[in-house]
Amino acid sequence: MDLTLIDWLIMLLYFTFVLGIGFALKRFMRTSKDFFQAGRSLPAWICGLAFISANLGAQEVIGMGASGAKYGIATSHFYWIGAIPAMIFVGVFMMPFYYGSKARSVPEFLRLRFDEKTRAYNACSFAVMTVFSSGISMYAMARLIQTLHVFDSLFIRLNMPVEWIFHFAIFVSAVIVLGYIFAGGLTSAIYNEVLQFFLIVAGFLPLVWVGLKNVGGWSGLKAALPAAYTHSWHGMTNPHNNPLGVEWFGLAAGLGFVLSFGYWCTDFLVIQTAMASDSEESARRVPLIAAIPKMFFPFLVILPGLIAIATPAVTQHAMMQPISSGTTVASSASADLAQSSKGLIPAKVNPVTGKVMTDEHGNPVLDYDLAIPNMLLHYFPTGILGLGLTALLASFMSGMAGNVTAFNTVWTYDLYQSYINKNAPDSHYLKVGRWTTVVGILISIGTAYIATSFNNIMDTLQLVFSFVNAPLFATFLLGMFWKRTTGHGAFTGLVSGTIAAVLHHGLTLPVTAHPGIHGGWIAIVHTYPSEMAQNFWTAIWAFSTNFVLTVVVSLMTKPRPEPELVGLVYSLTPKPVEHHMAWYARPKVIAVGLVALLVALNLIFR
Repeated sequence: MDLTLIDWLIMLLYFTFVLGIGFALKRFMRTSKDFFQAGRSLPAWICGLAFISANLGAQEVIGMGASGAKYGIATSHFYWIGAIPAMIFVGVFMMPFYYGSKARSVPEFLRLRFDEKTRAYNACSFAVMTVFSSGISMYAMARLIQTLHVFDSLFIRLNMPVEWIFHFAIFVSAVIVLGYIFAGGLTSAIYNEVLQFFLIVAGFLPLVWVGLKNVGGWSGLKAALPAAYTHSWHGMTNPHNNPLGVEWFGLAAGLGFVLSFGYWCTDFLVIQTAMASDSEESARRVPLIAAIPKMFFPFLVILPGLIAIATPAVTQHAMMQPISSGTTVASSASADLAQSSKGLIPAKVNPVTGKVMTDEHGNPVLDYDLAIPNMLLHYFPTGILGLGLTALLASFMSGMAGNVTAFNTVWTYDLYQSYINKNAPDSHYLKVGRWTTVVGILISIGTAYIATSFNNIMDTLQLVFSFVNAPLFATFLLGMFWKRTTGHGAFTGLVSGTIAAVLHHGLTLPVTAHPGIHGGWIAIVHTYPSEMAQNFWTAIWAFSTNFVLTVVVSLMTKPRPEPELVGLVYSLTPKPVEHHMAWYARPKVIAVGLVALLVALNLIFR
């Protein structure tokens, strides 16, 4: 791809702006609270856009586009079932506990409610998850730049191997994110996430409009795809009759309850943006404000995947060839590759042989992660292409930044200060936080290369969430609503839930996968129709195991006195007063309106 001067200028302006925000805010980072918590001084609307944008990383753009191409409009359940109810719940019920407790992180809240060992376990598992997620965003960004051949001409002129572009892109993205987080901390990340939100909207609205027009509108899209692809609930009674491969119970329990509530209610990556707001009232409104645009994002990030599949077949030279780990497709395999592609989705190739990869049934494995990049190349002209590419780069780097800021906060407050150096001056923790950012970026670079083993990064992320967030939600649910829950019960449940997830993954396998990183590495006792179905049931097993064992152990151990649980357990905590608010600004009123809109969207696209 040959970018013109205007395309390069748009991207250069974005990179200059994000670094400028970080260095402009550096002079305000006087204390660790300023760096890690944005001073708890930001307005609700800023935090609301950052709340949704913290989730607008690689998984939201490349991942959702890939899942749209792979599973159809049923991917919208990640929003309508798998996000909105949980966002309403965290705003109405959980945010008063988080903000009111003055906890600086989710692990610290667990210490206040339970004990140190529960905090330490969650801090360690969360730290691993954040750098893994950051690495996935880094991988997706490097993959995009490599696939679009953005730097090919530059490397050729410098007489450097084009195979190095993947590694160069990872290095450049790491340096930019490190620069503005090291300087401006969480505040810098939040303001850049707001910028990213508007860039995504500006970059993807034209893509959807032009793509839909090209395939004949919504009616033309429906005519070009199997019926199940354009109905969100079609075939949910049988996992083998719908693209998602999940029956309604697995969807409702696995995604709609365990994974969604586990992510939105307990993941410090998003919770930290709400806790940066200037008051408890603002913090409660943050997830509700975020839920409004979140409800309509399927039309921006999922529809392009459907359009990519429905677009009439194009010649291979008009579509970016799949590339893996810096290896281009062998010319001898070009004919096979063209025949194996579907719409704008190419087949995945073996990085060594250059041949089309197949599943155990001999069918070509499509490289769904290239749906959005090929949509950009196919539909966008000069200038608009630069804007669309910048929107993608913004989403990746903000995803990285959100995970890294969460990582440095948890490491500094919940591990370093708690167990290594308890009584250092505040300036010392500020310095540790900055250098932890460097460490987090370096670890993320390593995890970026692990992500090359998956052909859909959304599958990868949901697997990680089922190991960490799913069991954690059971701990929060019991701890917040059952005052009898004990620290011993919570710790036992967390560990057991994670072990249950590991065992379930090791004993099951998607029907199209080979034993190994996708499951079945212990033995194969059950197969699932898709990786997503396996992820949902992994989460269900993790949550259920945690829930049952936490209850059993709590009944066998001594609970804390009730006065110590005020502000930490729902039944013992005074309810927030809302009478002084205008009726339309009250969280419960906003929540009712969101539920009504959610039901309407599900009925329209049922």
